[in-house]
Amino acid sequence: MAVKSLQYKQNTFDISYEVVNPEAKVDLIVLHGWGSNKNLMKQSFAPHMRGFRHIYIDLPGFGKSTCCLALTTADIARIVEMFMVLINASKDVILGHSFGGKVALLLDPKVLVLVASAGIYINKPIKIKLKIALFKLVKIFGFAKLRSFFVAKDAQKLSEPMYQTFKNVVDENFSDKFADYAGKALICWGREDTATPLFAGEKIHSLIKDSRMKVYDGDHYFFLKQSGVVAKEVESTFLETLGN
Repeated sequence: MAVKSLQYKQNTFDISYEVVNPEAKVDLIVLHGWGSNKNLMKQSFAPHMRGFRHIYIDLPGFGKSTCCLALTTADIARIVEMFMVLINASKDVILGHSFGGKVALLLDPKVLVLVASAGIYINKPIKIKLKIALFKLVKIFGFAKLRSFFVAKDAQKLSEPMYQTFKNVVDENFSDKFADYAGKALICWGREDTATPLFAGEKIHSLIKDSRMKVYDGDHYFFLKQSGVVAKEVESTFLETLGN
């Protein structure tokens, strides 16, 4: 594990990362989802794709990376981009799981690998909408300390900057951004995913012109058991871009 420090919006961010296959000539940037870290992604993909230099990154505020400022997805993408400059990494292939898929998209790589990506707005059940409305009402009367009873599991136990970041990013609709992406995309999804349902992946597939979609048995973390077959698809997709 290594750490690089950088300045963004007059704040210091320490970005923790790990490199696998450091002598390889093609870069594979791997970005985890919300609430996760680089170790989960490394555990899945490090044994595969030996022709790539794998760069596993803890996004700001997760794992060993720091964050003392409320951010947007665009801010996080900019921080990752600045980090990539520091380590001389290129945008050959960027793989993003869940929230990391949105960050990967904004980085505009040559090959975009979306693994159960977030970014398609999913309408909340009425129960959740009522819970949000009740919290806003309670907050007006000075009971904001009851936040833990109302917030989503993904947001519990977060620092205040990270909680504000969560609120900034959780309901984003990236449909237009998916449609604007001009590179080659591989979209991998779990058939039983309930966090980012299969229809969201199908919508992304319809929006990105040069894309193909692969559906696997499993849930939001299907890749933990099927990383080998996903890796082969990544390699195949990258090979298709050579000479273009």
